[in-house]
Formats: sequence, C-alpha cells, structure tokens
Amino acid sequence: MQKNNFPHEEFKDLISANTEYVKTFKYSELTGSAKQGLAIVTCMDSRINPLSVVGMRSGDAKILRNAGARVTEDVLRTLVLATYLLGVNRILVMPHTDCRMAQGEESAIHALIDEQYGIDTRSLEFKTTGNQEAALATDVTRVRSYPLLRDGVTVGGAIYDVKTGTIRPVDC
Repeated sequence: MQKNNFPHEEFKDLISANTEYVKTFKYSELTGSAKQGLAIVTCMDSRINPLSVVGMRSGDAKILRNAGARVTEDVLRTLVLATYLLGVNRILVMPHTDCRMAQGEESAIHALIDEQYGIDTRSLEFKTTGNQEAALATDVTRVRSYPLLRDGVTVGGAIYDVKTGTIRPVDC
C-alpha cells in the first residue's frame, strides 16, 4: 500500500503560521479537562468563536462543532466522555442565526449538491430544520434524557446571533 505524501504546498500557509505560533506558545500547562466545567455544542460556521462568545479562553471548555449544531450520536458519545472524564458539568447547545442548515429542506440541499457537483448525498442525513427553536428544544431534550450522561449535568440551549454577538437563551 502506497502512502500519499503530505500536501505541503496546499498547507504551507498553515505550517508557516504554526511556526510563528510556536514562538509564543503559552498553553503547555493546560490539562484535557474543561476548567470551567462547560461543553458547547455549536455549528461549524467560521463566524462563531465559541470561547469568546461566553468570555472564556483555551482550556476553559470543550467545543463540539458540526453543521447546524445538531445533537447527533457522535455528539452524545463525546458528551458522555466529557461529563465522566473531562470535568464537564454544564452543556450549552448553541446554534446560530443565518445558518445554512436552517434555510432549507433536506431534499433541497441534496438536490443542490447533486445538481452542482453530480454527487448523490441522499445516504447522509444533514439534519436541516425549518424551525430552529423547535430543533434546539429537541436537541436539548435529547441530551437531558440521554441515559448514559452523568447525573447532575445541567443542559441549556441558546441561539447565537452572528450579526450582534448576542446569545439568546431559549426555554427548552
């Protein structure tokens, strides 16, 4: 089996930036635990800096990201580990405004990818939603009722506004 070489040219900007980062690296004292006992489930959207949004820094919280900030089986698996082994006792599920996963039907996204790229993605569930608050309530309830999550963990939901930086708590 032939190994593919690392694509240095395509990643040279990142490697160069890391060389500079290492010169002032200051996080070697951090542990793998969430110092503030928080896990945030949020979207992969690059407009969100989850730690800054809640006034925290590296080492303070666990960050789980996916398209739409949806609670999937993998998110639940990770939260189980975080609550038992990594100091998490609070979980915030935090989708955001202007999210592509809240702007259309699942079938429309599959059709768009097929139309533009010729790839049939119908075997995947993207977990889109037409009602972000209802989806958030479902996801918060799913975490709260998950039988393998450590007892005593507090779970809340809020929607992050990408235009103002505000998080709006949602009763779930």
